[in-house]
This record gives sequence, C-alpha cells and structure tokens, in this order.
Amino acid sequence: MLTQYPRPQFQRQNWTNLNGEWNFLFDDDNKGEEEEWYKSFPDSQKILVPYSYETALSGINDQSHHKVLWYQNTFTADMKDKKRMLLHFEGVDFETKVWVNGIFAGSHKGGYAAFQIDVTRMLKEGDNNIALRVEDSLSCEQPRGKQRWKQDNFGCWYIQTTGIWKTVWLEEVPEFYLEKVKMTPDIDKGIIDITAKFSGTKREENTWLQVEISLEGKKICKKQAQVLNGHLHIPVNLIGEEEPWTLALWSPESPKLYDVKFSLLAGEEITDEVDSYFGMRKISIEGDKILLNNLPLYQRLILDQGYWEESHLTPPSEEAMIEDIELILKAGYNGLRKHQKVEDARFLYWCDRKGLLVWSEMASQYIFNDSSIQLFTKEWMEIVEQNYNHPSIITWTPFNESWGIEYIAVDTAQQQFTESIYHLTKSLDGMRPVIVNDGWEHTVSDIITLHDYVEGGEEFLSRYRDKDKILGNEIPFNLVRYAFAKGYSYKGQPVIISEYGGIALTNEKGWGYGEQVKSEDALLSRFDGITSAIKSLDYICGFCYTQLTDVQQEINGLYTMKREPKVNIEKISEINRR
Repeated sequence: MLTQYPRPQFQRQNWTNLNGEWNFLFDDDNKGEEEEWYKSFPDSQKILVPYSYETALSGINDQSHHKVLWYQNTFTADMKDKKRMLLHFEGVDFETKVWVNGIFAGSHKGGYAAFQIDVTRMLKEGDNNIALRVEDSLSCEQPRGKQRWKQDNFGCWYIQTTGIWKTVWLEEVPEFYLEKVKMTPDIDKGIIDITAKFSGTKREENTWLQVEISLEGKKICKKQAQVLNGHLHIPVNLIGEEEPWTLALWSPESPKLYDVKFSLLAGEEITDEVDSYFGMRKISIEGDKILLNNLPLYQRLILDQGYWEESHLTPPSEEAMIEDIELILKAGYNGLRKHQKVEDARFLYWCDRKGLLVWSEMASQYIFNDSSIQLFTKEWMEIVEQNYNHPSIITWTPFNESWGIEYIAVDTAQQQFTESIYHLTKSLDGMRPVIVNDGWEHTVSDIITLHDYVEGGEEFLSRYRDKDKILGNEIPFNLVRYAFAKGYSYKGQPVIISEYGGIALTNEKGWGYGEQVKSEDALLSRFDGITSAIKSLDYICGFCYTQLTDVQQEINGLYTMKREPKVNIEKISEINRR
C-alpha cells in the first residue's frame, strides 16, 4: 500500500491520504451521469485505490476492458479556519470528472500527468462525499504507452490500466499560498535560480517569501523577497566568499541534495511552509560528448517499464520502488530509461537520493491527427513542468520509434510536429537535452539514439565501425530503419545505442529479441559480446540494455517479474563497469 507523502519535493504538513477502500462501479451502459450517481451512489463493489481494477491488488482483478468507471468515497474536513482544500490526483487514466457533495468540481484529460482541483467551495464541516467518473477508451489518439488497444496482449503491448492508478490525496493550504516553484541550478556561478508562483487571495500587503537552504543539516543561507504579485524570482548564491570550493554537486557517485524550506510571511506571521530539495548539477553537450558537471559522462542505462505482476503500472509499495532502484545499481548501471511511462514522484525522489540518472519518456499515442496532436502536446507540457526540479532527470524523450508519427521519415507534417515538441520542451526547460524520436528517423535532436537488436558483437562492429555510413543515412543501421528522416542530417551530436539486447532464455514462455539462448552462460556470453562491442567504439557515449524485468509476455529481463535474477548479476555488473 502507498501511504507516504506523494510529492516529496514539495511537502506540506497538513494533508490526508485518500488511498484505501473506495466504492466502485463499472458503467458499461454509460448511464451514471444521467442518473446522477455523483449524488446517490448505487450499490457497488469495493476497490483498493490506487490500484486499477485490472490488477490483483485492487481486489477486483478483471482484465477485460470497461470504458466508463465510477468511484465514490467520503472524507472528513475541518473548515473552521480560513483555508483552502486541494484535491490531488497523481494519475488517473484517462478522462476524469470530479464531484464533491454532488457539485461538479472539475475535470482533467490525460492518464500520466498529475492534477489538482480546489474543492473549498464544495466542502462542509464533517463528512464530505467525493465521486469520480472516469472514461478510458481503447482509442489510439490518446497517449497510452504500452497499454494494449486490442482484446488480448500482443507484441510488446500489455494489459491496459484504467482509472485511478496513482495516489489520491487532500492538501490543506492557506487563502494565499505557494503554488509551485521552479528551481534551476547553475553550477558555474554557484546559483540556484528560483521562480515561485502563488495562488489565492493576498490579504496582507507586507507579504514576503523566505528561502532557507541547508546541506546535510548545516545552514547555508537565508534570503527573503517581497511578494508583490503572483510570481517571484529569487536567485540564491550558494558559494561563500571564504570557501568558494564548497559547492556540493549532484552526481551518481555523490548525489548531494540541498534542503530548502519556503516560508510565506504575512507581516511577522508564517502563513505557509513548504519543504523541498534540489541538486546542483549540470547536463550539457560539447561536440559529440555529453557532460555531467562539465566532465564526460558515459551512460550505462537499462530500460525499465515499471510493471509489477500484482499491480501492473502502480508500484505495490514504497519498498518495491526502492528495490527496483537497488537492482539497477547492483547490476552496474548508472541510470535508466523509464520507458513509455511517467513514474511515481516518489520513485523519482529515490532516484534523486540514490544518484540514478533518468531519461523521462512520454507515453505514445498511435495515430497522427489533429486530436492526437492536441492531447499529446497538452499532457507532455504538463509532465515537463511537473518533473522539472528532479536532478535525476537528465533527458526528455517525447517520442519513441516513430510511434504515433509512423510516416515521419517522409511526412513533413509529422516532422514539423516533432520539431514543435522539441522547441516547446526547450522553451520550458533549456538545461536538459531533448531526444525527439528515440531509436531512428531523427529530425531535430540533441542526442542521436539508435535501437538495434543485433545478436553478436562482431556483427555489431561490422555495421557500426563506419560512423559516417550509419549517420550519413547511407545504410539502415539496424537493417530496417535509417538514422534520420528525409531532409535531416547529422550535425555532430553525441550518439547512444538506446536499445539493444532483449535476450530471452528458451525455458521461458514468451518472447525476446532474436534467437533465444539455452543457458545462463549463453546469455552472459551474448550480453558480454554486444556490450563490449558498443563500448569499444569511441564515438558512442552510452548504451541502454533491454530490459530490467520481464513484463507479462515479454520475457527478456535480467530479472523475472517477481524480481528474481535469471543470470549472475555480479557478472553483468562487471561487464558494464569494466
């Protein structure tokens, strides 16, 4: 069960976790809204939130598709003081309508971005009723990632996730409160650049935001600025004049985090407090190399789809998230590519704490039209803003393998769409690289990434020794696709093999990439051959192995879905690190 504070990088003291047992109904006849179920909920079954009804942990475990769902619960509110109540949903797939005490409160489209609704005006002292209607079709217009849109699993698409699948919670804030902060590190100047946004009604003209920063319990600095309107910019210098070398940098080897307390002052009174943290790190590109904190970075990544047997996309517990991170580190990787999923904020928190690099990837849609463009763009912008402050995230990846942009190789409209997403992403976040179309058929991209499931090291070298042929679109690098879409060419960017391997054992039911191997030794031999070949080419500055764990019918993980190792992980680590 997920009981911890769901947003650890922006934490208040007064909150209520609404995870747990809710009333639940399928609305296959789509009559709930007409019959006003939000006012009087019919007899129903129980579901354990935040697990989707398709999972065993939900208590329902029905894997068939139901388009419309309803949830209902009650909670207690203390409304005596002047304060506001925010209802948070960390993830609901796909289209959500919310009623509180029979009054429509708000709605949201998008299964992967978090959202909140101010429900203050609907609340009453004591018990309050909340009802949700969720609609999640099998449409390929909406971002769905690895969720199937057919009756059964196929290829690398799995059981769908419908409805609530992340934490639901209630937060108490004052009338005028700190809504969000954007923290941008500049290690060259020793500055953390803070932009704050406020919401609500400001009653006191003499209102200030105080920022207190500490490191491992030692106070570093304190700064105040007057709040004159809804936004405030505060650059904070972290370098002392007497000890200019003391800036603590965040890296996989030493993931130092600064703690920060934001206090909103109305005169002398503290009216709002938020605890947060940040990491001082810089990700940059010089020529064909990627730098972390101005030093060359070789990325040893593993593809992680974030599925669990009993709970699918939802982590079964805090311990399960930490376990996955530990398994990745144990295998000698310094990062992960979170594939086709926007992970739980607490997972990213632990990556920040433990120094694990993250590529953040959008869930794909699979049709290109006006509707899919709008749905994708809106939700991707929400996600970039939502996860901006995490130091572990070093790369944004909006598209994968031309999914949803099937004809990008020649279609100028699809090419222009990816260019637009690239520039929108860079306008929100100018400090991270953007890989527009991971795998092949690149348009504009800060890093050129290639997917190749070649089965041997010598075969890999025979294709990739000649960098110019691969990156000059003279040959399809993986025998199927070219590196660039028509009209685009290599501009000297860094190159990463961002999918390879996918090795499966013959004694398992399911599939992997290429011919399945018969033994652990054979798996290690193939892994060693390809990985060593990739590392031997100087122009390649990293790799991403497929994958961390098996996922349903795809059985090419280093671990099973139960997180049992299939191979000697110490030997995997040795190969990765040498």
